[in-house]
Amino acid sequence: MSATLDGKLVVAISSRALFDFEQENQVFEHSDDRAYMKLQLERLDVPAQPGVAFSLVKKLLAFNSPEAKLVDVVILSRNDPVSGMRVFRSAKHYGLPIERGSFTRGQPPWRYLKPLHANLFLSTHLSDVRAALDAGVPAAQVYPHSAHASEAHPLEVRIAFDGDAVLFSDEAERIYQSHGLSAFQQHEIDKAGLPLPDGPFRPLLMALQRLQNAGTPQMRVRTALVTARSAPAHERAIRTLMAWNIEVDEAMFLGGLPKGEFLREFEPDFFFDDQTGHIESAARHVPSGHVASGVSNS
Repeated sequence: MSATLDGKLVVAISSRALFDFEQENQVFEHSDDRAYMKLQLERLDVPAQPGVAFSLVKKLLAFNSPEAKLVDVVILSRNDPVSGMRVFRSAKHYGLPIERGSFTRGQPPWRYLKPLHANLFLSTHLSDVRAALDAGVPAAQVYPHSAHASEAHPLEVRIAFDGDAVLFSDEAERIYQSHGLSAFQQHEIDKAGLPLPDGPFRPLLMALQRLQNAGTPQMRVRTALVTARSAPAHERAIRTLMAWNIEVDEAMFLGGLPKGEFLREFEPDFFFDDQTGHIESAARHVPSGHVASGVSNS
């Protein structure tokens, strides 16, 4: 019987998002790929330090058991195959059961997302993230210098999402940017009972809810909506989630307040937002990724 990824939560991740290869990347930036390959080969038996998305991956893989494999993590990297050996050895060192990987030596790897049926793609390369989003795959650019996740919640995968242009479409955001706050609020009051169109990360939120429902007593998913919306525009966001039959554990309607300190208290393993200003605020406190979609990124 051939292997299949059907029914699993599939996370595709670049090597720099999973491990801290920033020192090695400096060699690549200031030299060439041959020098980079040589350095990685010299460090083959030296486990790389955990990267920004390490906690997210480790916790998601903890949903697997001998009876049921619910999550699959695949390395999808611009690294060369030689450097890929160090990636796999580092994963083994930390007890991460990662078996699959594609290493493209500088070529865009996003084209392999569709055959993987990926539910999420995390990469440090903005162009790959944009291409993945254009292909309909939830994707975010990882900020390599983001703070790492707290270790306070070992049995919970905690993920926080922005609303507009992330979970929801950028329909309302376009009104806000074109006509201002008052027009935005009136638009959302008028359409409070009409669900917002899907955003690029709705499929991931749905997959996480399926994982939670099929998960183990030892691990759970905890989600949060963290949005600049405020009352009365909150109602349409909540009703949209209800229409999707999706529950989030927390919702923060911040009315334009900086998100970073609120996220610090929630302690997510990852936070997704479409606006770089919010990501830069958040990245000082929590692992963060830029969703390069919507009117703010056009």
